[in-house]
Amino acid sequence: MARVLVWSPEAIEDIESIAAYIARDSPWYAKAVASKIVEIAETIPDFPEMGRVVPEIGETSIRERFVHRYRIIYRLDQARVLVTAVIHGRQEFEPFVARIQSAQNSDL
Repeated sequence: MARVLVWSPEAIEDIESIAAYIARDSPWYAKAVASKIVEIAETIPDFPEMGRVVPEIGETSIRERFVHRYRIIYRLDQARVLVTAVIHGRQEFEPFVARIQSAQNSDL
């Protein structure tokens, strides 16, 4: 049985921020990037282990998929895929570690 996809409020804010940043130069491209991120995320529950283990964390339950230069970071449990962050590949990762690791205790 496929897991359910759940978005953390922070991950939704990440996408909104990404789209707003890109929209300053191209509203069309901002919509295209945000749509592609959502499209790829929606495929994760069908093949959740297709994403690689996030190397900065090293836990098999925390994985990522890439869309353009963005990392969709998600946590796996028995019933769901929780998207915890969407960040640019060049962003400093350390500020996101606590959010990603604490998501395991979330009741979203």
